[in-house]
Amino acid sequence: MVTSRDVAQVAGVSQATVSRVLRDAGPVKDETRTRVLEAAAQIGYQPNALARAMRTRRSGTVGVVVSDLTNPFYPGLIEELSAELGSAGCRMALWTSAGPGQDAALEAIRQGVLDGVMFTAATAKSAALREAMRAGAPAVTLNRAMPGWKCDQVVSDNRVGGQRIARYFAAAGHERVGYIGGPAAPSTSADREKGFLSGLAAVGLSLPEDYRRGGDFTYRRGRDAMRELLSLTRPPTAVFCVNDLTALGALDGARSLGRAVPDDVWVVGYDDIAMASWDAFDLTTVRQPTAGMARIAVQLLLSRVAEPATAPRRVTMPAELIVRGSTAHHGGDEARSAGKPPTTRARRPAAPTREPRLARSR
Repeated sequence: MVTSRDVAQVAGVSQATVSRVLRDAGPVKDETRTRVLEAAAQIGYQPNALARAMRTRRSGTVGVVVSDLTNPFYPGLIEELSAELGSAGCRMALWTSAGPGQDAALEAIRQGVLDGVMFTAATAKSAALREAMRAGAPAVTLNRAMPGWKCDQVVSDNRVGGQRIARYFAAAGHERVGYIGGPAAPSTSADREKGFLSGLAAVGLSLPEDYRRGGDFTYRRGRDAMRELLSLTRPPTAVFCVNDLTALGALDGARSLGRAVPDDVWVVGYDDIAMASWDAFDLTTVRQPTAGMARIAVQLLLSRVAEPATAPRRVTMPAELIVRGSTAHHGGDEARSAGKPPTTRARRPAAPTREPRLARSR
């Protein structure tokens, strides 16, 4: 096994100097530092993680708990977290929040082998989050707001995002609007719905119960719910879906009934996953700033590890409306908020409306 003594011998310095260089502690000349690092690389020296953990009482490992990797939003967020943690010199241990994955996360938290834990889909019923709070482990919730919980939190402004969609619909003349939501427990679902409802109320619109559908955050539920909405005698002309995966299902649900998007019905999602911009979907959506959220979440967690007594912090990041082809563009303020000019792609003329209130783009 290659040791720091071997590095010192090759570099022609003392072992104490090697230790200062590798720990980035104490004064060392730039020339000496370079010589030590080159020697370490030359002989393939890797610091012993266990010895470092015993010395610093830190493992360099951060746990990340997720709920559903089948939702494309989470792999994208995890990729950003992995990059940020790697840049900070940390490793990531990933668990799911159900079944054996949650049991493994709970055991790791109880044993104290993690420097901290990040939760990307926490609710008040999350056993792993409760255990982290009980154990006093540094914890950050990401993408979910947890009112009353004493942990750092990073979210995007889901209420404002919902309000922007309501104003966007109203500015285009839509009066019959629908909503395909998700479970009540997650803050993302609850806050987007509250924002959407308050935004409709502010412009004199409402959401009739017939135009509201719930369920889970899945493609299948979006498809089925859209088919139900469009089968009504007077169907909605614009539908807000609680997330992009649901919205992709809603798009296919409309098409399965022979309805054209956006000529017969507008569809808007939330998150701006990579698939939303694909030509097959061209989905108008609200973008969550996942890169920025991941960066701040890692900063908060590492700061918490270094200073455990700091008061919990909550960071709310702005959400941006991204207008694409699943809605007809118009010149309103909400369309301009997307930060991009209206598309110039040719569209076929709208078919004669079968309903007197069918909205057209302005």
